[in-house]
This record gives sequence, structure tokens and C-alpha cells, in this order.
Amino acid sequence: MSTPQLVVHRDKELMAQAAAARLITKIVDAQASRGAASVVLTGGRNGNGLLAALAAAPARDAIDWGRLDLWWGDERYLPEGDPERNVTQAREALLDAVPLDPERVHAMPASDGPYGADVEAAAEAYAAELAKASGPENHGSVPTFDVLMLGVGPDTHVASLFPELPAVRETERTVVGVHGAPKPPPTRITLTLPAIRAAREVWLLAAGEDKAEAAAIALSGAGEVQAPAAGAHGRSRTLWLLDAAAASQLPRALYPPASP
Repeated sequence: MSTPQLVVHRDKELMAQAAAARLITKIVDAQASRGAASVVLTGGRNGNGLLAALAAAPARDAIDWGRLDLWWGDERYLPEGDPERNVTQAREALLDAVPLDPERVHAMPASDGPYGADVEAAAEAYAAELAKASGPENHGSVPTFDVLMLGVGPDTHVASLFPELPAVRETERTVVGVHGAPKPPPTRITLTLPAIRAAREVWLLAAGEDKAEAAAIALSGAGEVQAPAAGAHGRSRTLWLLDAAAASQLPRALYPPASP
């Protein structure tokens, strides 16, 4: 378990730009050392803001997009192409603008796909896809992701792991279906904490005053069942990327002065 590190930026725009630059460097370094890179994307305003910033960054061309595997931390179980699906939003923000290998874009199943309304079967299929991509050098039945990004909700949820719901208590399965999520839509697919913790680095993104209490709770030693963000950590690094508003309730001793 890695101790959380905090980086606080002046505002959400600067946070998105800096996080995009950080991600480009991480992908390029992974491709240089291992030949390919593996990243887990997150949705929401902060995840999509980062992707839009990456799309606008001239340095994006340093990435060999054909040697990048993309996965998702969670997905709204809606029809293919629905504007609320994380993959739809990611395509609009970045993916359609870069030369990715379609075989390496691992979107979670849609509700109008082969599993229909059976979200549990869809989750099992995604778990199988992860297991197939896992090699002997990996830890368990998921690849060792280079970076796994998570947005932090105002209730401390990450991916679709909500406080007290069954999914956050899962200790064995890597992907599960979610029913009755408190944030619409109620039916979702999500990676579990065991899958999240397989990543080399976990980055938690939080911007805005509505995330301040969640960040303070998650970083104060709260339990993961009550505050799922507290249970999200990487094998080698856990990085909280915040803007000043989201960090406003944290003790100043936890982080250096905000970046200019």
C-alpha cells in the first residue's frame, strides 16, 4: 500500500492541464521501458477535463497511440452511443482524435449488447477480458495498469463503488454489476477495489468546492466501506490531484503551497 501524495493546483483548468502533461510523460516512459502502456480512464467532469486537455496538448504526439491499451474503471449500463456513457464522452473528448488501435480500446459492455439487461453477465465478460490481458508478470487476474485514474464523488465514491453498497465490499471479483446506485443511472459496471489496487499508480482527481469534504474524509483515515476513495491506492504510488477548492478542508501540513 502506497502512502497518498497530494498535488494541489490553483484551479481546475490548471489541474487538468498539469495532469494531462503528467499522463503523457507516464505513458511515454512506460512505452519506452515495456513497449506498451496500459491506462484506466475515468468519466465525470474531471476525467473528461483531463482528456480534453490532453487532446489540446502539443506533446500528445509523443505518445505511440497504437501501443496504448485503454480500459475503464466503470460504466453506466446504457445503450451503445448513449451520451451518458463514459466511453461516449471519452471518444468526444479525445479518443476519436488520435490514432488508437481499436483492438486495444476495451470499452465496457452496453445494455443493448449481447448481455442485454444482465449486467452481472456483462461484468463477468469484462472480468474475463481483463484476465485474458493479464500475463504471468501481473499480480492476479488483471493487467498491472500503468495508471488508473479515478474521479472522486462528493460522497467519496470512486468508479461506481458507493459508500456501504455491496460492490465496495467485494474482495475477490475484479468487476461487478451495480444495482441501485444513488447517482443515476442506477445500473452500472465497475472495477472493484482488488482490481484498482493492481495498478502501479492510482490517480484520484478532485476539483471544486463540492469535493472538499470528500477529500478531507478520504484522507483522514476513514474506512473504505464508508469512504471508498480511502481504499483506492496503487502498488507503487497513490496520487491525489486536486484544485485549491477541493483541498480547502485539508490540513495545510498535508500538501505544499498551490502551484502558480
